[in-house]
Amino acid sequence: MPTYTPPLRDIEFVLHEVFGLSDELKAMPPYADFDADTLRAVLEEGGKFAAEVIFPLNMSGDTEGCTLDPATHAVRTPTGFKEAYAQYVAGGWPALSCDPAYGGQGLPMVINQCFYEMLNAANQAWTMYPGLSHGAYECLHTHGTPEQKQLYLPRLTSGHWTATMCLTEPHCGTDLGLLKTRAEPQPDGSYKLTGTKIFISAGEHDLAENIVHLVLARLPDAPAGSKGISLFVVPKFLPQADGSLGARNAIYCGGLEHKMGIRASATCQMVLDGATGSLVGEPHKGLAAMFVMMNAARLGVGVQSLGLTEVAYQNALAYAKERLQMRSLSGPKAKDQPADPIIVHPDVRRMLLTAKAWAEGGRALAIYCALLVDKELHHPDEKVRAESAELVALLTPIAKAFLTDNGYQATTLCQQVFGGHGYIKEWGMEQFVRDARINMIYEGTNGIQALDLLGRKVLANQGATLRKFGKLVAALAQQEAANPQMAEFIQPLAGLGEKMTQFTTEIGMKAMQNPEEVGAAATDYLRVAGHLVFGYLFARMAQAALRQIAAGHAEPFYRAKLQTARFYFARLFPETAALMRSARSGSQVLMDTEAALAE
Repeated sequence: MPTYTPPLRDIEFVLHEVFGLSDELKAMPPYADFDADTLRAVLEEGGKFAAEVIFPLNMSGDTEGCTLDPATHAVRTPTGFKEAYAQYVAGGWPALSCDPAYGGQGLPMVINQCFYEMLNAANQAWTMYPGLSHGAYECLHTHGTPEQKQLYLPRLTSGHWTATMCLTEPHCGTDLGLLKTRAEPQPDGSYKLTGTKIFISAGEHDLAENIVHLVLARLPDAPAGSKGISLFVVPKFLPQADGSLGARNAIYCGGLEHKMGIRASATCQMVLDGATGSLVGEPHKGLAAMFVMMNAARLGVGVQSLGLTEVAYQNALAYAKERLQMRSLSGPKAKDQPADPIIVHPDVRRMLLTAKAWAEGGRALAIYCALLVDKELHHPDEKVRAESAELVALLTPIAKAFLTDNGYQATTLCQQVFGGHGYIKEWGMEQFVRDARINMIYEGTNGIQALDLLGRKVLANQGATLRKFGKLVAALAQQEAANPQMAEFIQPLAGLGEKMTQFTTEIGMKAMQNPEEVGAAATDYLRVAGHLVFGYLFARMAQAALRQIAAGHAEPFYRAKLQTARFYFARLFPETAALMRSARSGSQVLMDTEAALAE
Protein backbone atom coordinates (compact mmCIF):
# COMPACT_ATOMS: atom_id res chain seq x y z
CA MET A 1 0.00 0.00 0.00
CA PRO A 2 1.33 3.47 -0.85
CA THR A 3 1.91 6.21 1.72
CA TYR A 4 2.00 10.01 1.56
CA THR A 5 3.76 12.63 3.67
CA PRO A 6 2.98 16.30 2.88
CA PRO A 7 6.22 17.99 1.68
CA LEU A 8 5.85 20.88 4.12
CA ARG A 9 9.58 21.56 4.47
CA ASP A 10 10.04 22.06 0.74
CA ILE A 11 6.89 24.17 0.47
CA GLU A 12 8.17 26.39 3.29
CA PHE A 13 11.55 26.69 1.60
CA VAL A 14 10.07 27.85 -1.70
CA LEU A 15 7.56 30.21 -0.09
CA HIS A 16 9.84 31.94 2.36
CA GLU A 17 13.50 31.30 1.48
CA VAL A 18 13.20 31.57 -2.30
CA PHE A 19 10.30 33.99 -2.82
CA GLY A 20 10.32 35.89 0.49
CA LEU A 21 6.57 35.50 0.90
CA SER A 22 6.25 37.55 4.07
CA ASP A 23 7.70 40.66 2.44
CA GLU A 24 5.61 40.10 -0.71
CA LEU A 25 2.42 39.89 1.34
CA LYS A 26 3.23 43.00 3.36
CA ALA A 27 3.10 44.95 0.09
CA MET A 28 -0.49 43.79 -0.54
CA PRO A 29 -3.03 45.41 1.82
CA PRO A 30 -5.44 42.44 2.07
CA TYR A 31 -2.61 40.15 3.16
CA ALA A 32 -0.37 42.49 5.12
CA ASP A 33 -1.35 41.05 8.51
CA PHE A 34 -0.65 37.40 7.71
CA ASP A 35 2.56 36.16 9.30
CA ALA A 36 4.62 33.09 8.47
CA ASP A 37 3.52 31.21 11.59
CA THR A 38 -0.17 31.57 10.72
CA LEU A 39 0.39 30.39 7.16
CA ARG A 40 2.51 27.48 8.38
CA ALA A 41 -0.24 26.38 10.76
CA VAL A 42 -2.80 26.46 7.94
CA LEU A 43 -0.62 24.32 5.69
CA GLU A 44 0.16 21.86 8.48
CA GLU A 45 -3.55 21.33 9.12
CA GLY A 46 -4.20 21.13 5.40
CA GLY A 47 -1.54 18.47 5.08
CA LYS A 48 -3.17 16.45 7.86
CA PHE A 49 -6.53 16.59 6.08
CA ALA A 50 -4.94 15.46 2.82
CA ALA A 51 -2.88 12.63 4.33
CA GLU A 52 -5.30 11.38 6.97
CA VAL A 53 -8.76 11.96 5.46
CA ILE A 54 -8.67 11.69 1.67
CA PHE A 55 -5.48 9.73 0.94
CA PRO A 56 -6.89 6.55 2.52
CA LEU A 57 -9.81 6.80 0.05
CA ASN A 58 -7.65 7.01 -3.07
CA MET A 59 -7.20 3.34 -3.94
CA SER A 60 -10.63 2.24 -2.71
CA GLY A 61 -12.29 5.04 -4.64
CA ASP A 62 -10.45 4.01 -7.79
CA THR A 63 -11.65 0.42 -7.36
CA GLU A 64 -15.26 1.29 -6.55
CA GLY A 65 -15.78 4.19 -8.95
CA CYS A 66 -19.02 6.14 -9.29
CA THR A 67 -22.49 4.74 -9.89
CA LEU A 68 -25.26 6.30 -12.00
CA ASP A 69 -28.93 5.51 -11.34
CA PRO A 70 -30.41 5.72 -14.86
CA ALA A 71 -33.94 6.18 -13.50
CA THR A 72 -33.17 9.22 -11.33
CA HIS A 73 -29.95 10.39 -13.05
CA ALA A 74 -28.34 10.55 -9.59
CA VAL A 75 -24.66 9.73 -9.15
CA ARG A 76 -23.29 8.05 -6.04
CA THR A 77 -19.63 8.68 -5.30
CA PRO A 78 -17.37 6.00 -3.75
CA THR A 79 -17.67 5.02 -0.11
CA GLY A 80 -16.26 7.68 2.21
CA PHE A 81 -16.17 10.51 -0.32
CA LYS A 82 -19.30 12.21 0.99
CA GLU A 83 -18.14 12.05 4.60
CA ALA A 84 -14.70 13.41 3.63
CA TYR A 85 -16.35 16.30 1.80
CA ALA A 86 -18.44 17.07 4.89
CA GLN A 87 -15.19 17.29 6.90
CA TYR A 88 -13.71 19.53 4.22
CA VAL A 89 -16.67 21.91 4.50
CA ALA A 90 -16.77 21.79 8.31
CA GLY A 91 -13.08 22.69 8.40
CA GLY A 92 -13.67 25.82 6.34
CA TRP A 93 -11.29 24.66 3.59
CA PRO A 94 -13.43 25.81 0.62
CA ALA A 95 -13.26 29.39 1.92
CA LEU A 96 -9.50 29.54 2.30
CA SER A 97 -8.66 32.13 -0.38
CA CYS A 98 -12.16 33.51 -0.98
CA ASP A 99 -13.28 37.11 -0.47
CA PRO A 100 -14.33 37.84 3.15
CA ALA A 101 -17.24 39.84 1.70
CA TYR A 102 -18.78 36.48 0.75
CA GLY A 103 -17.71 34.51 3.81
CA GLY A 104 -14.16 33.72 2.74
CA GLN A 105 -11.07 33.62 4.93
CA GLY A 106 -9.15 35.96 2.63
CA LEU A 107 -5.86 34.04 2.56
CA PRO A 108 -3.58 34.52 -0.43
CA MET A 109 -4.05 32.33 -3.48
CA VAL A 110 -0.52 31.00 -3.08
CA ILE A 111 -1.49 29.26 0.17
CA ASN A 112 -4.56 27.75 -1.43
CA GLN A 113 -2.35 26.49 -4.27
CA CYS A 114 -0.02 24.77 -1.82
CA PHE A 115 -3.00 23.19 -0.09
CA TYR A 116 -4.27 21.90 -3.42
CA GLU A 117 -0.93 20.33 -4.24
CA MET A 118 -1.33 18.20 -1.13
CA LEU A 119 -4.96 17.38 -1.93
CA ASN A 120 -4.04 16.27 -5.44
CA ALA A 121 -1.16 14.16 -4.20
CA ALA A 122 -3.48 12.49 -1.72
CA ASN A 123 -6.46 11.91 -4.01
CA GLN A 124 -6.77 13.69 -7.35
CA ALA A 125 -10.18 12.17 -8.14
CA TRP A 126 -11.72 13.40 -4.87
CA THR A 127 -10.12 16.81 -5.24
CA MET A 128 -11.84 17.36 -8.58
CA TYR A 129 -15.22 17.71 -6.85
CA PRO A 130 -14.35 20.91 -4.95
CA GLY A 131 -11.56 21.93 -7.33
CA LEU A 132 -13.60 23.53 -10.10
CA SER A 133 -15.61 25.57 -7.62
CA HIS A 134 -12.70 27.98 -7.25
CA GLY A 135 -12.62 28.74 -10.97
CA ALA A 136 -16.40 29.25 -11.06
CA TYR A 137 -16.12 31.49 -8.02
CA GLU A 138 -13.49 33.64 -9.76
CA CYS A 139 -15.54 33.79 -12.96
CA LEU A 140 -18.69 34.95 -11.18
CA HIS A 141 -16.68 37.27 -8.92
CA THR A 142 -15.29 38.96 -12.04
CA HIS A 143 -18.24 38.86 -14.45
CA GLY A 144 -21.36 38.15 -12.41
CA THR A 145 -24.12 40.64 -11.73
CA PRO A 146 -24.52 41.88 -8.13
CA GLU A 147 -27.51 39.56 -7.79
CA GLN A 148 -25.57 36.56 -9.09
CA LYS A 149 -22.67 37.30 -6.78
CA GLN A 150 -24.92 37.59 -3.74
CA LEU A 151 -26.77 34.39 -4.58
CA TYR A 152 -23.93 32.11 -5.64
CA LEU A 153 -20.64 33.28 -4.13
CA PRO A 154 -21.41 32.76 -0.42
CA ARG A 155 -22.58 29.21 -1.10
CA LEU A 156 -19.62 28.35 -3.31
CA THR A 157 -17.37 29.87 -0.66
CA SER A 158 -18.86 27.74 2.10
CA GLY A 159 -18.69 24.62 -0.06
CA HIS A 160 -22.38 23.85 0.37
CA TRP A 161 -22.64 24.21 -3.39
CA THR A 162 -20.04 23.05 -5.92
CA ALA A 163 -19.58 24.09 -9.55
CA THR A 164 -18.67 22.82 -13.00
CA MET A 165 -17.78 24.27 -16.35
CA CYS A 166 -19.80 22.86 -19.24
CA LEU A 167 -17.80 23.62 -22.37
CA THR A 168 -17.33 20.96 -24.98
CA GLU A 169 -19.84 18.83 -26.91
CA PRO A 170 -19.57 15.46 -28.71
CA HIS A 171 -18.75 16.99 -32.08
CA CYS A 172 -16.43 19.88 -31.20
CA GLY A 173 -13.68 18.85 -28.75
CA THR A 174 -11.40 21.85 -28.19
CA ASP A 175 -12.96 23.85 -31.04
CA LEU A 176 -15.68 25.54 -29.00
CA GLY A 177 -16.64 27.68 -31.98
CA LEU A 178 -18.54 24.60 -33.22
CA LEU A 179 -20.77 24.21 -30.15
CA LYS A 180 -24.53 23.97 -30.74
CA THR A 181 -26.17 24.29 -27.30
CA ARG A 182 -28.98 26.87 -27.62
CA ALA A 183 -30.15 29.51 -25.17
CA GLU A 184 -33.64 30.95 -25.79
CA PRO A 185 -34.55 34.25 -24.06
CA GLN A 186 -37.64 34.17 -21.84
CA PRO A 187 -40.04 37.01 -20.99
CA ASP A 188 -38.83 37.09 -17.37
CA GLY A 189 -35.22 37.73 -18.43
CA SER A 190 -34.07 34.15 -17.94
CA TYR A 191 -33.04 31.70 -20.67
CA LYS A 192 -33.95 28.14 -21.60
CA LEU A 193 -30.90 26.06 -22.56
CA THR A 194 -31.02 22.94 -24.71
CA GLY A 195 -28.09 20.75 -25.75
CA THR A 196 -25.60 18.12 -24.66
CA LYS A 197 -22.24 18.59 -22.96
CA ILE A 198 -19.61 15.90 -22.47
CA PHE A 199 -16.57 15.29 -20.24
CA ILE A 200 -18.05 17.38 -17.41
CA SER A 201 -16.02 16.73 -14.26
CA ALA A 202 -18.20 16.47 -11.13
CA GLY A 203 -21.26 17.18 -13.26
CA GLU A 204 -23.44 15.16 -10.90
CA HIS A 205 -22.66 13.77 -7.43
CA ASP A 206 -23.97 13.35 -3.89
CA LEU A 207 -21.45 15.49 -2.01
CA ALA A 208 -23.12 18.92 -2.03
CA GLU A 209 -26.72 20.08 -1.92
CA ASN A 210 -26.53 21.99 -5.21
CA ILE A 211 -24.30 22.09 -8.30
CA VAL A 212 -23.79 25.35 -10.20
CA HIS A 213 -23.08 24.74 -13.88
CA LEU A 214 -21.39 27.43 -15.96
CA VAL A 215 -22.55 26.65 -19.49
CA LEU A 216 -21.45 27.97 -22.87
CA ALA A 217 -24.33 28.31 -25.37
CA ARG A 218 -25.56 30.33 -28.34
CA LEU A 219 -28.28 32.96 -28.39
CA PRO A 220 -30.66 32.93 -31.37
CA ASP A 221 -28.93 35.92 -33.00
CA ALA A 222 -25.40 34.65 -32.32
CA PRO A 223 -22.81 34.98 -35.08
CA ALA A 224 -21.03 31.80 -36.13
CA GLY A 225 -17.82 30.68 -34.45
CA SER A 226 -16.32 31.57 -31.11
CA LYS A 227 -17.55 35.18 -31.33
CA GLY A 228 -21.11 33.92 -30.95
CA ILE A 229 -20.74 32.16 -27.60
CA SER A 230 -22.44 33.38 -24.42
CA LEU A 231 -22.01 32.19 -20.81
CA PHE A 232 -24.86 31.15 -18.52
CA VAL A 233 -25.17 29.99 -14.94
CA VAL A 234 -27.45 26.97 -14.74
CA PRO A 235 -27.97 25.49 -11.24
CA LYS A 236 -29.03 21.90 -10.59
CA PHE A 237 -31.73 23.19 -8.26
CA LEU A 238 -33.24 26.61 -8.92
CA PRO A 239 -32.52 28.75 -5.86
CA GLN A 240 -35.03 31.08 -4.30
CA ALA A 241 -34.09 34.70 -3.61
CA ASP A 242 -33.00 33.75 -0.08
CA GLY A 243 -30.79 30.96 -1.38
CA SER A 244 -33.06 28.10 -0.37
CA LEU A 245 -33.46 25.39 -2.96
CA GLY A 246 -36.46 25.33 -5.24
CA ALA A 247 -37.44 23.15 -8.17
CA ARG A 248 -35.12 20.66 -9.87
CA ASN A 249 -33.76 22.23 -13.04
CA ALA A 250 -33.85 20.45 -16.41
CA ILE A 251 -30.14 19.61 -16.48
CA TYR A 252 -29.17 16.04 -15.67
CA CYS A 253 -26.49 13.38 -16.10
CA GLY A 254 -27.21 11.19 -19.12
CA GLY A 255 -24.20 8.94 -18.65
CA LEU A 256 -20.87 8.42 -16.88
CA GLU A 257 -17.63 8.07 -18.81
CA HIS A 258 -15.68 4.86 -18.14
CA LYS A 259 -12.13 6.12 -17.92
CA MET A 260 -8.53 4.98 -17.85
CA GLY A 261 -7.88 6.92 -14.63
CA ILE A 262 -9.46 9.26 -12.05
CA ARG A 263 -12.23 6.66 -11.87
CA ALA A 264 -13.64 8.04 -8.64
CA SER A 265 -14.31 11.39 -10.32
CA ALA A 266 -17.74 11.54 -11.95
CA THR A 267 -17.06 12.56 -15.55
CA CYS A 268 -20.54 13.16 -16.92
CA GLN A 269 -22.48 13.58 -20.11
CA MET A 270 -24.82 16.44 -19.19
CA VAL A 271 -28.15 16.90 -20.94
CA LEU A 272 -29.88 20.30 -20.92
CA ASP A 273 -33.56 19.91 -21.80
CA GLY A 274 -34.87 23.46 -21.59
CA ALA A 275 -32.88 24.14 -18.42
CA THR A 276 -33.31 27.56 -16.83
CA GLY A 277 -30.24 29.78 -16.72
CA SER A 278 -29.15 33.38 -16.41
CA LEU A 279 -26.66 35.27 -18.56
CA VAL A 280 -23.19 35.92 -17.12
CA GLY A 281 -21.47 38.97 -18.59
CA GLU A 282 -22.32 40.32 -22.03
CA PRO A 283 -24.01 38.43 -24.87
CA HIS A 284 -21.64 36.76 -27.33
CA LYS A 285 -18.66 37.36 -25.02
CA GLY A 286 -18.96 34.21 -22.96
CA LEU A 287 -15.70 32.66 -24.02
CA ALA A 288 -13.71 35.62 -22.68
CA ALA A 289 -15.62 35.40 -19.38
CA MET A 290 -15.14 31.65 -19.18
CA PHE A 291 -11.39 32.05 -19.70
CA VAL A 292 -11.17 33.34 -16.13
CA MET A 293 -12.25 29.87 -15.04
CA MET A 294 -10.31 28.05 -17.76
CA ASN A 295 -7.01 29.74 -16.91
CA ALA A 296 -7.50 28.94 -13.23
CA ALA A 297 -8.25 25.35 -14.22
CA ARG A 298 -5.12 25.15 -16.38
CA LEU A 299 -2.94 26.20 -13.48
CA GLY A 300 -4.87 23.73 -11.34
CA VAL A 301 -4.19 20.86 -13.75
CA GLY A 302 -0.47 21.57 -13.52
CA VAL A 303 -0.81 21.27 -9.74
CA GLN A 304 -2.62 17.96 -10.18
CA SER A 305 0.41 16.51 -11.93
CA LEU A 306 2.72 18.11 -9.38
CA GLY A 307 0.86 16.28 -6.62
CA LEU A 308 1.05 12.95 -8.44
CA THR A 309 4.76 13.47 -9.13
CA GLU A 310 5.43 14.05 -5.45
CA VAL A 311 3.47 11.07 -4.13
CA ALA A 312 4.89 8.73 -6.79
CA TYR A 313 8.43 9.87 -5.97
CA GLN A 314 7.95 9.38 -2.23
CA ASN A 315 6.83 5.79 -2.71
CA ALA A 316 9.48 4.95 -5.31
CA LEU A 317 12.21 6.32 -3.04
CA ALA A 318 11.00 4.28 -0.07
CA TYR A 319 10.81 1.14 -2.20
CA ALA A 320 14.28 1.68 -3.69
CA LYS A 321 15.77 1.87 -0.20
CA GLU A 322 14.23 -1.45 0.83
CA ARG A 323 14.14 -3.62 -2.30
CA LEU A 324 17.22 -5.89 -2.57
CA GLN A 325 18.41 -6.70 -6.10
CA MET A 326 21.94 -7.55 -7.31
CA ARG A 327 25.14 -5.93 -6.11
CA SER A 328 26.49 -2.46 -6.72
CA LEU A 329 28.80 -2.25 -9.75
CA SER A 330 31.52 -0.91 -7.47
CA GLY A 331 31.19 -3.72 -4.96
CA PRO A 332 28.74 -4.77 -2.21
CA LYS A 333 27.24 -1.99 -0.12
CA ALA A 334 24.93 -3.96 2.17
CA LYS A 335 27.43 -6.68 3.11
CA ASP A 336 25.13 -8.17 5.71
CA GLN A 337 22.43 -8.73 3.08
CA PRO A 338 22.29 -11.18 0.14
CA ALA A 339 21.95 -8.23 -2.28
CA ASP A 340 22.11 -4.45 -2.21
CA PRO A 341 19.07 -2.18 -2.12
CA ILE A 342 18.35 -1.01 -5.65
CA ILE A 343 18.98 2.63 -4.77
CA VAL A 344 22.72 1.92 -5.18
CA HIS A 345 22.29 1.48 -8.94
CA PRO A 346 22.92 4.56 -11.12
CA ASP A 347 19.90 4.01 -13.36
CA VAL A 348 17.55 3.77 -10.39
CA ARG A 349 18.98 7.02 -9.09
CA ARG A 350 18.45 8.56 -12.53
CA MET A 351 14.76 7.71 -12.36
CA LEU A 352 14.35 8.87 -8.77
CA LEU A 353 16.23 12.13 -9.31
CA THR A 354 14.26 12.88 -12.46
CA ALA A 355 11.00 12.58 -10.53
CA LYS A 356 12.43 14.60 -7.63
CA ALA A 357 13.59 17.38 -9.97
CA TRP A 358 10.25 17.52 -11.76
CA ALA A 359 8.48 17.73 -8.39
CA GLU A 360 10.71 20.46 -6.95
CA GLY A 361 10.79 22.51 -10.15
CA GLY A 362 7.04 22.11 -10.56
CA ARG A 363 6.39 23.21 -7.00
CA ALA A 364 8.48 26.35 -7.51
CA LEU A 365 6.63 27.18 -10.73
CA ALA A 366 3.18 26.57 -9.22
CA ILE A 367 3.99 28.79 -6.25
CA TYR A 368 5.49 31.46 -8.50
CA CYS A 369 2.36 31.54 -10.68
CA ALA A 370 0.04 31.72 -7.67
CA LEU A 371 2.08 34.55 -6.16
CA LEU A 372 1.85 36.42 -9.47
CA VAL A 373 -1.95 35.98 -9.41
CA ASP A 374 -2.04 37.43 -5.90
CA LYS A 375 -0.01 40.42 -7.06
CA GLU A 376 -2.14 40.83 -10.19
CA LEU A 377 -5.30 41.03 -8.07
CA HIS A 378 -4.14 42.83 -4.94
CA HIS A 379 -0.92 44.79 -5.36
CA PRO A 380 -1.48 48.55 -4.89
CA ASP A 381 0.93 49.47 -7.71
CA GLU A 382 -0.85 49.40 -11.06
CA LYS A 383 2.39 48.68 -12.91
CA VAL A 384 3.11 45.65 -10.70
CA ARG A 385 -0.43 44.37 -11.26
CA ALA A 386 -0.10 44.71 -15.03
CA GLU A 387 3.32 43.07 -15.19
CA SER A 388 2.20 40.23 -12.93
CA ALA A 389 -0.85 39.60 -15.15
CA GLU A 390 1.36 39.59 -18.24
CA LEU A 391 3.84 37.14 -16.74
CA VAL A 392 1.22 34.73 -15.43
CA ALA A 393 -0.44 34.72 -18.86
CA LEU A 394 2.91 33.69 -20.37
CA LEU A 395 3.52 31.03 -17.73
CA THR A 396 0.03 29.47 -17.67
CA PRO A 397 0.43 27.25 -20.76
CA ILE A 398 3.90 26.24 -19.52
CA ALA A 399 2.53 25.38 -16.07
CA LYS A 400 -0.21 23.29 -17.63
CA ALA A 401 1.76 21.47 -20.33
CA PHE A 402 5.31 21.23 -18.96
CA LEU A 403 4.18 20.08 -15.51
CA THR A 404 1.77 17.49 -16.89
CA ASP A 405 4.24 16.11 -19.46
CA ASN A 406 6.85 15.89 -16.73
CA GLY A 407 4.33 14.41 -14.30
CA TYR A 408 3.46 11.56 -16.64
CA GLN A 409 7.14 10.87 -17.23
CA ALA A 410 7.82 10.98 -13.49
CA THR A 411 4.99 8.65 -12.48
CA THR A 412 6.02 6.20 -15.21
CA LEU A 413 9.65 6.27 -14.04
CA CYS A 414 8.56 5.75 -10.45
CA GLN A 415 6.44 2.81 -11.56
CA GLN A 416 9.54 1.46 -13.32
CA VAL A 417 11.51 1.61 -10.08
CA PHE A 418 9.09 -0.99 -8.70
CA GLY A 419 9.75 -3.34 -11.61
CA GLY A 420 6.95 -5.89 -12.00
CA HIS A 421 5.40 -4.81 -8.70
CA GLY A 422 4.77 -1.38 -10.21
CA TYR A 423 2.35 -2.95 -12.66
CA ILE A 424 0.33 -4.55 -9.84
CA LYS A 425 -2.59 -2.61 -8.37
CA GLU A 426 -1.85 -3.23 -4.68
CA TRP A 427 1.31 -1.08 -4.78
CA GLY A 428 -0.61 1.96 -6.06
CA MET A 429 1.89 3.01 -8.68
CA GLU A 430 -0.16 2.00 -11.72
CA GLN A 431 -2.99 4.23 -10.48
CA PHE A 432 -0.69 7.24 -10.30
CA VAL A 433 0.31 6.61 -13.93
CA ARG A 434 -3.31 6.22 -15.06
CA ASP A 435 -4.44 9.29 -13.17
CA ALA A 436 -1.56 11.40 -14.52
CA ARG A 437 -2.41 10.59 -18.14
CA ILE A 438 -5.59 12.69 -18.28
CA ASN A 439 -3.77 15.84 -17.17
CA MET A 440 -2.02 16.08 -20.54
CA ILE A 441 -5.39 16.01 -22.30
CA TYR A 442 -8.05 18.06 -20.55
CA GLU A 443 -8.34 21.84 -20.14
CA GLY A 444 -6.83 22.12 -23.61
CA THR A 445 -4.45 19.41 -24.77
CA ASN A 446 -0.77 20.12 -24.35
CA GLY A 447 -0.51 20.73 -28.10
CA ILE A 448 -3.11 23.48 -27.71
CA GLN A 449 -1.10 24.94 -24.82
CA ALA A 450 2.00 24.97 -27.04
CA LEU A 451 0.12 26.83 -29.80
CA ASP A 452 -1.19 29.29 -27.22
CA LEU A 453 2.30 29.94 -25.86
CA LEU A 454 4.10 30.38 -29.17
CA GLY A 455 1.32 31.91 -31.22
CA ARG A 456 -0.57 34.10 -28.75
CA LYS A 457 1.79 34.72 -25.84
CA VAL A 458 5.10 35.11 -27.70
CA LEU A 459 4.79 35.89 -31.41
CA ALA A 460 1.61 37.95 -31.14
CA ASN A 461 3.45 40.69 -29.26
CA GLN A 462 6.81 40.12 -30.98
CA GLY A 463 8.23 38.41 -27.91
CA ALA A 464 7.76 41.42 -25.60
CA THR A 465 6.55 39.36 -22.62
CA LEU A 466 9.19 36.71 -23.17
CA ARG A 467 11.84 39.44 -23.12
CA LYS A 468 10.50 40.61 -19.75
CA PHE A 469 11.04 37.14 -18.37
CA GLY A 470 14.44 37.11 -20.04
CA LYS A 471 15.34 40.24 -18.08
CA LEU A 472 14.69 38.32 -14.85
CA VAL A 473 17.08 35.62 -16.04
CA ALA A 474 19.69 38.19 -17.05
CA ALA A 475 19.39 40.02 -13.74
CA LEU A 476 19.96 36.81 -11.79
CA ALA A 477 22.94 35.94 -14.00
CA GLN A 478 24.46 39.39 -13.45
CA GLN A 479 23.84 39.22 -9.70
CA GLU A 480 25.70 35.91 -9.41
CA ALA A 481 28.31 36.45 -12.14
CA ALA A 482 31.19 36.65 -9.68
CA ASN A 483 30.05 33.75 -7.48
CA PRO A 484 31.95 30.57 -8.48
CA GLN A 485 29.56 28.40 -6.44
CA MET A 486 26.69 29.45 -8.71
CA ALA A 487 28.55 29.05 -12.00
CA GLU A 488 27.30 25.53 -12.72
CA PHE A 489 23.73 26.81 -12.50
CA ILE A 490 24.07 30.29 -13.98
CA GLN A 491 26.17 29.50 -17.05
CA PRO A 492 23.75 27.05 -18.72
CA LEU A 493 20.78 29.22 -17.76
CA ALA A 494 22.33 32.40 -19.16
CA GLY A 495 23.36 30.51 -22.28
CA LEU A 496 19.81 29.35 -22.96
CA GLY A 497 18.47 32.83 -22.24
CA GLU A 498 20.71 34.23 -24.96
CA LYS A 499 19.80 31.47 -27.43
CA MET A 500 16.09 31.88 -26.79
CA THR A 501 15.93 35.26 -28.50
CA GLN A 502 17.46 33.99 -31.74
CA PHE A 503 15.43 30.77 -31.58
CA THR A 504 12.18 32.71 -31.24
CA THR A 505 13.12 35.16 -33.99
CA GLU A 506 13.90 32.33 -36.41
CA ILE A 507 10.52 30.67 -35.86
CA GLY A 508 8.72 34.01 -36.12
CA MET A 509 10.39 34.85 -39.44
CA LYS A 510 9.56 31.43 -40.88
CA ALA A 511 5.97 31.73 -39.66
CA MET A 512 5.54 34.99 -41.57
CA GLN A 513 6.11 33.00 -44.75
CA ASN A 514 4.22 29.87 -43.69
CA PRO A 515 1.87 29.77 -40.66
CA GLU A 516 2.29 25.98 -40.42
CA GLU A 517 5.75 26.65 -38.99
CA VAL A 518 4.14 27.70 -35.70
CA GLY A 519 2.27 24.42 -35.36
CA ALA A 520 5.34 22.42 -36.35
CA ALA A 521 7.59 24.07 -33.76
CA ALA A 522 5.15 24.73 -30.92
CA THR A 523 5.49 21.59 -28.78
CA ASP A 524 9.29 21.63 -28.89
CA TYR A 525 9.25 25.36 -28.25
CA LEU A 526 7.11 25.01 -25.14
CA ARG A 527 9.50 22.47 -23.63
CA VAL A 528 12.46 24.77 -24.30
CA ALA A 529 10.56 27.61 -22.63
CA GLY A 530 9.69 25.29 -19.76
CA HIS A 531 13.35 24.54 -19.20
CA LEU A 532 14.18 28.23 -19.30
CA VAL A 533 11.64 28.81 -16.52
CA PHE A 534 12.71 25.75 -14.53
CA GLY A 535 16.36 26.70 -14.96
CA TYR A 536 15.64 30.15 -13.55
CA LEU A 537 13.75 28.66 -10.60
CA PHE A 538 16.36 25.98 -9.87
CA ALA A 539 19.07 28.65 -9.94
CA ARG A 540 17.09 30.69 -7.44
CA MET A 541 16.63 27.62 -5.23
CA ALA A 542 20.36 26.90 -5.39
CA GLN A 543 21.04 30.53 -4.57
CA ALA A 544 18.77 30.33 -1.50
CA ALA A 545 20.35 27.06 -0.36
CA LEU A 546 23.90 28.44 -0.68
CA ARG A 547 22.85 31.54 1.25
CA GLN A 548 21.63 29.38 4.14
CA ILE A 549 24.75 27.22 4.11
CA ALA A 550 26.93 30.34 4.17
CA ALA A 551 24.95 31.55 7.18
CA GLY A 552 25.93 28.40 9.08
CA HIS A 553 22.78 26.28 8.62
CA ALA A 554 23.97 22.68 8.44
CA GLU A 555 20.56 21.13 7.71
CA PRO A 556 21.05 18.35 5.09
CA PHE A 557 18.02 19.77 3.27
CA TYR A 558 20.16 22.50 1.71
CA ARG A 559 22.84 20.12 0.46
CA ALA A 560 20.06 17.96 -1.01
CA LYS A 561 18.62 20.99 -2.78
CA LEU A 562 21.99 21.74 -4.40
CA GLN A 563 22.42 18.12 -5.48
CA THR A 564 18.98 18.08 -7.11
CA ALA A 565 19.68 21.35 -8.91
CA ARG A 566 23.03 19.97 -10.07
CA PHE A 567 21.34 16.86 -11.44
CA TYR A 568 18.67 18.93 -13.20
CA PHE A 569 21.19 21.12 -15.02
CA ALA A 570 23.46 18.20 -15.90
CA ARG A 571 20.88 15.60 -16.94
CA LEU A 572 17.55 17.25 -17.84
CA PHE A 573 18.32 20.79 -18.96
CA PRO A 574 20.47 19.63 -21.94
CA GLU A 575 17.27 18.37 -23.59
CA THR A 576 16.91 21.93 -24.89
CA ALA A 577 19.60 21.46 -27.54
CA ALA A 578 17.79 18.55 -29.17
CA LEU A 579 14.45 20.33 -28.89
CA MET A 580 15.73 23.42 -30.67
CA ARG A 581 17.23 21.32 -33.41
CA SER A 582 13.93 19.46 -33.82
CA ALA A 583 11.90 22.68 -33.90
CA ARG A 584 14.21 24.17 -36.53
CA SER A 585 13.60 21.22 -38.85
CA GLY A 586 10.46 23.01 -40.00
CA SER A 587 7.02 22.02 -41.15
CA GLN A 588 7.83 20.30 -44.44
CA VAL A 589 8.86 16.99 -42.85
CA LEU A 590 5.45 16.97 -41.14
CA MET A 591 3.17 18.32 -43.84
CA ASP A 592 4.73 16.87 -47.00
CA THR A 593 3.79 13.36 -45.91
CA GLU A 594 0.74 12.33 -47.94
CA ALA A 595 2.35 9.06 -48.97
CA ALA A 596 3.54 8.25 -45.46
CA LEU A 597 0.04 8.78 -44.02
CA ALA A 598 -1.93 7.31 -46.91
CA GLU A 599 -2.54 3.99 -45.17
